[in-house]
Amino acid sequence: MRMYSNGKLLISGEYVILDGALSLAAPTLFGQYLEIIEDDSKYIKWTSKNSNGKVWFQCKIFSENLELIKSSSSKISNTLIEIIKNIRVFNPNFLTNSGANITTKLTFDKDWGLGSSSTLISNLSKLAKIDPFKLNNKIFNGSGYDIACARSNSPLLFSISENEKYIKQVSFKPIFHGNIYFIYLNRKQNSLTEVKKYKKVKPSKELISEISEITKNILNCSDYKIFNELICSHEQIISKLISKKTIKKELFNDFNGEIKSLGAWGGDFIMASSEHNPLNYFKNKGYDTVFKFSDLLI
Repeated sequence: MRMYSNGKLLISGEYVILDGALSLAAPTLFGQYLEIIEDDSKYIKWTSKNSNGKVWFQCKIFSENLELIKSSSSKISNTLIEIIKNIRVFNPNFLTNSGANITTKLTFDKDWGLGSSSTLISNLSKLAKIDPFKLNNKIFNGSGYDIACARSNSPLLFSISENEKYIKQVSFKPIFHGNIYFIYLNRKQNSLTEVKKYKKVKPSKELISEISEITKNILNCSDYKIFNELICSHEQIISKLISKKTIKKELFNDFNGEIKSLGAWGGDFIMASSEHNPLNYFKNKGYDTVFKFSDLLI
């Protein structure tokens, strides 16, 4: 049996998505496969492969009591065992009485931050026939937008209010999408750590409304200049809220265009808006992973 889930990018609403701001999220053309072959060995034998086909994690677990037999990383094994334990809260019979060879394969580099965890949660939830949002809530403190992207074939408007989720599929491909690029910053952010830090911050209702309005305007924008103004405004608001410099001010002060952080600030991907192809600009600064809009987003 084989299943697949999409990766994700959060275009607007980072951080404040946790406080109910309307956000724009987009599934990516990259994702993760999970293949399972059940057997009668009584062991779960797990192999994780990166996009280049190289194995980056392996372990062997006793199916019934989830005792770890061997592993290439105890930290990753502990997380995996915790996920399976939580799956069994919802489906007590999940892989309890049989063995299985499970192989996961990313189609993006695992360091890119496009959702190696969320695509895993989505795939395992499909396998166990349980609600991926409930499983995600038990393990991570995120909003769940990444889980929504994992199952969607179009961009989404997403918000949460008192644990109720608003998810609306939308079309997001501005007429000037040829001027939008996505660049990997060569460093992966720890989303869990960033969420913990952010939860000490208390944004005002006015700020939440302002970001929600920017999200709506970004989605409906047909003017390139206004789009740049919107992402610039978004950056300034979040910068002040979390007391961090914008990524443009920190790393790309001489860039001719606008730059917006995506997701947790300081790592993973950024979005750049430029009238001219910025590939050489970013490569000269040491950033070799640059995508055009249509090469990354569904």
